[in-house]
Order: sequence, then structure tokens, then C-alpha cells
Amino acid sequence: MTLVARTLLAVILGWAALAMAHAQQLRVGYVDMKVVLDNAPQVVAGRDKLDQEFRPRNDAIESEKARALNLEQRLQQGDLTEDARATLEREIREMRRNINRREEDLRDELSFRRTEEVQKLEAQINLAVEEIARRHGYDLILSSPVVYADQALDITDLILQQLQVEFDADQLEQQLP
Repeated sequence: MTLVARTLLAVILGWAALAMAHAQQLRVGYVDMKVVLDNAPQVVAGRDKLDQEFRPRNDAIESEKARALNLEQRLQQGDLTEDARATLEREIREMRRNINRREEDLRDELSFRRTEEVQKLEAQINLAVEEIARRHGYDLILSSPVVYADQALDITDLILQQLQVEFDADQLEQQLP
């Protein structure tokens, strides 16, 4: 092996050793975003707000379903004339179509609003992740989905705690005159 080849090999091995030493110092964390989006107090409060907003429409649909069911039971009694039976069957069919349309509209609007609420919270969640990373000396934070993350890397609870602190501070701020 020539002197140049040996020198080149020594430099390459030195860089590799340096890279491995640096990689061992790298502090990595992992956040399970599904858990955050299911449990963050901001998300829970948003779900409650959406529930209150959409409950009257859902209750109205449920009331219509009950009414349709009562009409179907009336139809099953078999004591109607042919004309009355045909009229009632048309009314039930129309009610079912209307109910299905209203349910689909409600699902679509609710899905849109949920997405909207989550998008509003993304920046706050990202800031919480950055705060925890800085405070605890993390060099890299990965979020789900990932192929694999050791449980020791999971900092999801730290993120949820930070979001709880921020939520409590926001709630306190809203109560002040």
C-alpha cells in the first residue's frame, strides 16, 4: 500500500470515527402525533366546542330517524288502505333520503371543521415541540408516522405536559378582565 493510499485510508477512518463519536452525542426524541392529537387539552376543548356546535343538527336528525321508524312501524301494522299505504311508503322513502342527505352533509361539515381546528393547533403543537427540544437539549425530534422508534425516545408525554401548561395559561388569561 502506498503512502498516499495509507494516508487517504487514515483520513477516511478518522472521519468515520469522528462521525460515529458525533452521532453518539446526537440526542433524538420521538413524538406520537396521534396521541398528541387525541389527548392535547386544546384538541379536547376543540372537540367539545364542535360537539356543542353540531349537537342541535345531530339531535334533529336523530329525531327525524325516530319519526321515520314510527312511520315504518305504523306501516307494518297492516291496517291501512292501499292508497294510504302507498302514500306512507312514499313519505318514508322521502324521509330516509332526506335523513341520509342531512347525515352526509353533517359528516362532511364536521370533518372539514375538525381538520380546520387541527390545522389551527399545528403551529402551537410545533412550538411546544421546539420548546421541549430546546429545554431538554434534543438535536432532532421525529414525529409519527415512523417505521420504528424505541420507547426510550418517546417524548410525547413531555409535549402533552407543555401543551397542558399552555392551555392552562390561555384559560387563565381569558378569565382576566
